[in-house]
Order: sequence, then structure tokens, then C-alpha cells
Amino acid sequence: MSARHHIGDDLLLSYAAGTLDEASSLLVATHLALCPHCRARSAAAEAVGGELLEALPAAELSPGLMQSVLSRLRAEPVAAPAPVHGLPVSDIVIPEPLRSYLGGDLDTLRWTRVAPRVQQIVIDIPGCRPQARMLRFQGGTKVPTHSHGGRELTLVLSGSLCDEGVVLVRGDVAETDEQTEHQPHAGPDQDCICLAVTDAPLRFKNAWARLLQPLFRI
Repeated sequence: MSARHHIGDDLLLSYAAGTLDEASSLLVATHLALCPHCRARSAAAEAVGGELLEALPAAELSPGLMQSVLSRLRAEPVAAPAPVHGLPVSDIVIPEPLRSYLGGDLDTLRWTRVAPRVQQIVIDIPGCRPQARMLRFQGGTKVPTHSHGGRELTLVLSGSLCDEGVVLVRGDVAETDEQTEHQPHAGPDQDCICLAVTDAPLRFKNAWARLLQPLFRI
């Protein structure tokens, strides 16, 4: 199944330029492993960046440069999915580079329970302010209603995540910010496993969730 909700242009350009923080870069790179469309966009961004670096001593950047880069990103052809360790990406729940950060695929992970139907794995990235974590919701589980103190990126790795009428499946990315208040929930048919990156704590409306928040670093 191909991703339908992709990385935004600003994130992809920051990733290609090497200016994105490590936690967000991890999510983008994992999405690229699952999304041939964005792999082609990323390759185009890197190619354009290389051309710009070569041209810097000889010419000033034109006012329409950003629009030109974005147009090229959207026009690039889609590349075929790449194999991982000899297996198609579709046969592996956790692709590289996330697999290396976690030390294995789904069957080797050790989860911490944060609620009766919710588990997590905090990914320790020294010196990185945004927090990366794996989340596992049992089918049908609703996340307590919350808003955000900053940006949150969520990549679905397995199952589905329903949010404001949108259904996200494997490879899809959701981006929320301070303007978002929502209550996403896992699809009913199977557990939903996600990689989430937040640059500020969530703002829960539920008092019990707020009480547990410091304990589980959410």
C-alpha cells in the first residue's frame, strides 16, 4: 500500500539541506523508506541543492528560486520501492533507519505500558530537543483529547489511525501544530503502530492524562 499523506515541502527541503533535527530526520528518512514518491522528491531536492552550491560563487540566487525548487520536487517521476536487507519494504514492519535506532523489528521490541490499551518506546537521541517515540494503540483505542505546544509529526507503520475524518495507513504522515486540538483513534481492525516526534509536550484536557504526563515523558 502506497502512502497517501506525504512529508511537507518545508520538511523535505530542510531534510535535504541537512538542517533538520535528528528526531525529525529519523521520521522523514523512515517515511522515505516506505514512500517512493517522496524518495523521488528528496532526490530532486538534493540534486537541486548540489546545483545551487556549485553556482553560488558565480551567480546570485533569483527571487523565484524557492518556487522553482518546489515545482521540480512535484514533477519528479516516482521511483520503484527499494529492497531492505533483501526483502521488499512491504514485508518489514520497521524499515531502516528506524530499525537500527530500535535494535530490531517489531517482534524484538520491549514496550512500556502508559495506559490500559497504549504502549510506547521512547527513543533516546542525545542532544536532540524534539522527542521521538514509538506508540502502539490497540484497535479502536482513542487518544485523550489534546492540543499541542509545538509541532507533532506522526508516521503510521502498521494498522490505521483515524483523525478528524482522515484515515492514515502505513507510510502516511500527519503534521499538527499549536492550532490543532483533536482526539485521534486507532482503526478497529488491528493495533496501530506509529512513530511520533514532538518538539513540545502535549496539552491534555483530561486531568488524569495530565497527571501521568511527566511520568511517561509525553
